Amino acid sequence: MSDSLRIPGNVTEEQSTTVRPHWWQRIGPGLVTACVVIGPGSILTSSKLGSEHGYSMIWVVLVSVIFMLIYTSLGAKLGAVTNESTCTLLAQKVGRPLTVLIGCGVFFISAAYQFGNNLGVHSALENYTDFKYGIVIFNAISIAFLFGFKNLYKLIERLMSVFVGLMLASFAINLFFAKPNLLEMAQGIIPGSGGNGVDSILNISLLGLVGTTFVITAAFYQSYLARFKGWTVKDLKDGRIDARVSAGIMALITIMIMSTAAAVLRGQDLRGVGDVGNALKPLFGEKGQVLFCIGLFSAAYSSFIVNSMIGGFILSDSLGLGSTPQHKSTRILTAVVLLTGMFVALYVIESGIRPVAAIVAAQAVTVVAAPLAAGGLLLLTGSKKVMGEHRNGVLMNIFAGIGFLLLLGMAWYIATQKVIPEIQKMRGQSAAVAPVENLE
Repeated sequence: MSDSLRIPGNVTEEQSTTVRPHWWQRIGPGLVTACVVIGPGSILTSSKLGSEHGYSMIWVVLVSVIFMLIYTSLGAKLGAVTNESTCTLLAQKVGRPLTVLIGCGVFFISAAYQFGNNLGVHSALENYTDFKYGIVIFNAISIAFLFGFKNLYKLIERLMSVFVGLMLASFAINLFFAKPNLLEMAQGIIPGSGGNGVDSILNISLLGLVGTTFVITAAFYQSYLARFKGWTVKDLKDGRIDARVSAGIMALITIMIMSTAAAVLRGQDLRGVGDVGNALKPLFGEKGQVLFCIGLFSAAYSSFIVNSMIGGFILSDSLGLGSTPQHKSTRILTAVVLLTGMFVALYVIESGIRPVAAIVAAQAVTVVAAPLAAGGLLLLTGSKKVMGEHRNGVLMNIFAGIGFLLLLGMAWYIATQKVIPEIQKMRGQSAAVAPVENLE
């Protein structure tokens, strides 16, 4: 058996008589992961989908969450079974250069994602204050948390538990006010049940929607969270429960948001998350908008903190500088992600550029590097040398392989439907300017 496996020591008499905490006290990493996934972009995407297609796309959410559950379980298992950090194990397997490439990719998409989270916090606050630099205060608070607390994981877990509770409560109350059609919601679980039938299943744009929930970088980071939690081989069952709770929360919140939009915002043009709150105000009054903004703030600020940690910690680990909150490099690089997101968001706010494209683009970038991270996770958890008897079984490899193909499909969709058209558009604009310059 590999040296990288944790070998539990002999259980002492004192340990054997210790009462194990309840299951809800033993989970935590999954709550943190759920908070990363439910951000401003996923709220906007879910709301737009509900307003455009009603309840007919609920099945897409469930498919996305199932694959997220699979990869989150892989990350938790890797963190519980091995002593080494994930990027250290990857460097041993595939070499340091490829590991650094993965680390840089994750860092880049976290930084790109971060300004969307900043804009989400700004959108939640702008209806209630004229002060447009609130994100500076919240970034300062985050950096104070980052450098001011020794046990950073414990603080983050407690904060995320509060934010999850706020999101569940606020979105559930708005759904209650919306009075959704329960029969249509149930029918939405079945692919092709909407008015477009099979065309809704073959709609290639759904790959972009899947990317807002199937966030592989968050699943990759689950291996780090499992180690921070202190899980070992004997906690594998807790890891599975934790992943299921996380998946359930992601599905529940996303479906509540989508169903609220399907019930009361059908046909409305939602260009930003602020538009969703403003559209609810005439229907539910001030309380509807306030509840939505509480949920939006919780989603944005929880993603705000943990997303920056994903980029900072994984880059630091890939460079061999450290992988735990005790290492200065992880905190410094996390702060770099926070500040990058803040400055880009401030530029967007000051320039008046509509933030919707920025948020959607930031989420789209996350799936470009996803195949590398997913491939690394599959490689490690399928290795007998790394995982011993806990390596992936045939069935897990089949489902994870399907998820990997889905990630490749999302990468192809982004390259062909987003990146290439934008490059062509920019080249066209340059060509149009060139004759004017020649005349001068």
